[in-house]
Amino acid sequence: MVGRMIICGLLFSLNAAGQHPDSISNSPRQETNRSFMELLHRAQHYLDSAARAKVDPHFIEVPDKPWRVILRYKKTAVNVDYSNGLVDPEKPQNHLDLDMSFSPSSSASIGIWVGYRGTGLSYSYSLAKNKGRYFSFTTNGAKYGVNFRYRRFNTDEASASIILIKDGNEELNMESSGHMLAPVWIRSAYLNGYYVFNGRRYSQAAAYTQSVIQRRSAGSFLVGATWYQSSFENSDTKNTMMLILSDNVNRISLHQANIGVGYGFNLVPFRGLVINAMAMPTISVYNRVKVDRYYCNYSLDDGTGMTDDYGAWNHDTHTWANGKTEKPLGLEEDTDWYKEIDLWGGYSDTSYGKVQLNVDLRLGIAYNWKNYFIGLQAQFNQFFYSKDNCEVSLIDGYARLSLGVRL
Repeated sequence: MVGRMIICGLLFSLNAAGQHPDSISNSPRQETNRSFMELLHRAQHYLDSAARAKVDPHFIEVPDKPWRVILRYKKTAVNVDYSNGLVDPEKPQNHLDLDMSFSPSSSASIGIWVGYRGTGLSYSYSLAKNKGRYFSFTTNGAKYGVNFRYRRFNTDEASASIILIKDGNEELNMESSGHMLAPVWIRSAYLNGYYVFNGRRYSQAAAYTQSVIQRRSAGSFLVGATWYQSSFENSDTKNTMMLILSDNVNRISLHQANIGVGYGFNLVPFRGLVINAMAMPTISVYNRVKVDRYYCNYSLDDGTGMTDDYGAWNHDTHTWANGKTEKPLGLEEDTDWYKEIDLWGGYSDTSYGKVQLNVDLRLGIAYNWKNYFIGLQAQFNQFFYSKDNCEVSLIDGYARLSLGVRL
């Protein structure tokens, strides 16, 4: 990888030097272009030689044509469960138990991947209007692999369960599910790197990016590290009711680092076909959840039955006419209360969780013929956070169909 970076830097330097006025005036354009092409060919020769240098050709075949263009169709599934128990420190018998779940229907996207040898970029967009965008970067060699993906999408499918206990008695027990008035935005970034011990005979990339072809069955132990971060944002005022029911939480950010050891195996039943399975249990060595909350001029009815005259809301002082900052819902039957919603300021709570056990499972199938290949890949990741009364569980997986050509 270092060699590739040096070459890229050298190519850039050559291109910059070629734009210098003195170089242009003293050298014919044709000679400059010829020098650039010669250096480019040398760089390609280096990358091609490096791709073949560390593999056993009896087990791994490096195609002559280095470029790959791949069309991808992907189905993505995600499920987020958030639960939190709020306890009154002065009266422990008073507490609020909240469970929220975001389980959008699996989304389909289509995209293109372009790469040279083991390195490439992809971009995909959702087939559902305004549902999301996906970006990924991949690079791999005989002994290593690095994968990065980023996505941003929204969903309006959610469910919530709230139980309010006051003085030992159940004051509220509410469940709701369906479509929210406005969508919740979900962003996630995933960075994974791994090292293959038996890189001469086993290739993880053979089944996932088809940069090489597995000729004989082989397996290997792997060590890997993963950085995952995700955020769930509910800041649209149309969802104020959901905001109030979730203790004014408008954003949850999850950051987690994992390390693990796993094993992968490539089965080659006949030439051209490879079936890969990889399992890697991981341990989270860094686990953080940040919860952001808005201040809001409405709150849940506290059950006191008070009927104070709240009057008009002052947006400058953030108070009602009676001097209070929050008006309990349920005091009036006025359906226009949404018009008086005010969200401002905010505060954050950051918690660090204990060590958690997660899992990374992958399955890949690829078939190669001539300069074409087709593949089916699936990946499943589970991330779990637990701290005191707060728990966050996130399941992230996809299945992908690929059709590519080597050029």
